[in-house]
Amino acid sequence: MDYPNDQAPGAPVRSGIPEHGRIPKYYAVKARIDRLVGELGEGGTIPTERDLSEQYGVARETVRQALRELVLEGKLRRQGRGTVVAGPKLAQPLSLASYTEGVRRQGRTPGRSLVTLDRFPCPAALAAETGLERGEPVWHLERVLLADEERVGLESTYVAVARLPHLDSEFEPDSSFYAYLHERGIGFGDADERIETVLATPREALLVGTPPALPMLLIHRISRDTEGRPLERVRSLYRGDRFSFTTHLRG
Repeated sequence: MDYPNDQAPGAPVRSGIPEHGRIPKYYAVKARIDRLVGELGEGGTIPTERDLSEQYGVARETVRQALRELVLEGKLRRQGRGTVVAGPKLAQPLSLASYTEGVRRQGRTPGRSLVTLDRFPCPAALAAETGLERGEPVWHLERVLLADEERVGLESTYVAVARLPHLDSEFEPDSSFYAYLHERGIGFGDADERIETVLATPREALLVGTPPALPMLLIHRISRDTEGRPLERVRSLYRGDRFSFTTHLRG
């Protein structure tokens, strides 16, 4: 198999061209716009669909499909009635570090906006997952995740009221929940995580400010303290066009 001399590590093999060599027309246009993205750099304005269709000699619907995929991949973003080059994705580590730490490492300003903080009796499903007692009071903390004031995700945290009885009066909703726990002498021991790809519900899409059809990365986490007791159950929804996740593996 022939590889181009400039084949980038991690790029699709042979630029994604099938072995039979027949390339969908939209994909050829997408590849050309993708090169334009690299030339323009972050914030650069992409020509209009009409201009691109004339330049490449294809139908506007072909250009529209190419742009749509590049937007879904996070390489482009809509701005007003135009399209511009998006910035790099946030690379969040898969670790017990907080969202705040991960965003700050990349020179971005983390933030959170409170959606709700309420308490209710622990339902059977949550009790089975965490080891909490069914019916015991639990807090539900839901916040929109921000990076440089851009909405990038939605986080729901469930924790026993007995562990944090004054969460509603002591905790600043726009601050790090993990820092709040640390200040109270509560340390993390271990956690189980599961990642899947989902589409946001209409409510979630509205809160995060994305189209319902945009793929999202969903992380489920169940954490325990240093003594092995259940600590939190977290459901974190991240924009698939703005996030990637990293981890370090050792043999």
